[in-house]
Amino acid sequence: MVEDVSDIRQLVVYALEDEGYEVVEAADGQAALDLISEQHPDVIILDMSMPVIDGWKFAELYRERYASRAPIIVLTAAHNAAKRAADIDADAYVPKPFTLGALLERVSAMAGRTG
Repeated sequence: MVEDVSDIRQLVVYALEDEGYEVVEAADGQAALDLISEQHPDVIILDMSMPVIDGWKFAELYRERYASRAPIIVLTAAHNAAKRAADIDADAYVPKPFTLGALLERVSAMAGRTG
């Protein structure tokens, strides 16, 4: 879970853990890349507008570094969430504000699709 707003990050972490997922969280793209070097995720939930390294740069660096890639779900408040997801060739997107049900559906659909 890569999200700079701690309240949103914590809400998503709690919801995913409640569904039985093991969740690793990062507040920016650089922290996420550092964590991925230690433990490769099955799914990445990615905010686009973050400090240090934003979602666009994270996606670029992630794809350069890893041949085996987890599906990326973009979680964004941008007006055109679909375009933001397409910009980085994400596998899915969830626009903010979001429902936990919608996010959990996307995660469930993407889990186990690491390429």
